[in-house]
Amino acid sequence: MNAKEIIPKKADLAADTAVKILWRGNKYDTALKDTFNSIFINEDYCRTMPDPQRAALGYVATFIGNECWWDGAAKEDRSNLKCKLLSALNLGYQCSDQHLGFLRRWFRSDTTSLEELANCPTTPYTATVQETFDEISLTTKDNMITIWFRANGVNMREGTSWSWIETDHFQFDHDKIKLVKTEKSEVQQQHYENEE
Repeated sequence: MNAKEIIPKKADLAADTAVKILWRGNKYDTALKDTFNSIFINEDYCRTMPDPQRAALGYVATFIGNECWWDGAAKEDRSNLKCKLLSALNLGYQCSDQHLGFLRRWFRSDTTSLEELANCPTTPYTATVQETFDEISLTTKDNMITIWFRANGVNMREGTSWSWIETDHFQFDHDKIKLVKTEKSEVQQQHYENEE
């Protein structure tokens, strides 16, 4: 069995790529008859994305919320948490065998990233303490994938919020990938009054 049989080709990685993957905007909910700030995803690109990009983006999306919610009633083992970006990447539920199995195969030579994946969080978007994406861009050049994102978090119990910008650099070859560098801005902290 050759590598082409093991890893199905989805899109050409030879060409340099720069694409916006995720952004926020207002969306009208017909059931609630109101407008809410929501995540939008470049689903067309996610469907045809090459597996090294899928692995890099799936890794980043593992640790930050992207409108995750239970598919039906929450299971006791928390195995049915559906996240918007992971779904667009066809990686199944958060922390599922489909999700982590795919990432462990691609990151098999990156022991630090494998250790991080062992702590896969299952945090729904209604959690008291949570983080979420505001924007994600992906760039591929030669054998490097760069994921730039802006994210924020909130602790409703303590009335605090925070935000930061991060750039993660991944090096890949035909069947594996490694996180080689992370650049993170200073975290901006804010306090707000809880409404009782």
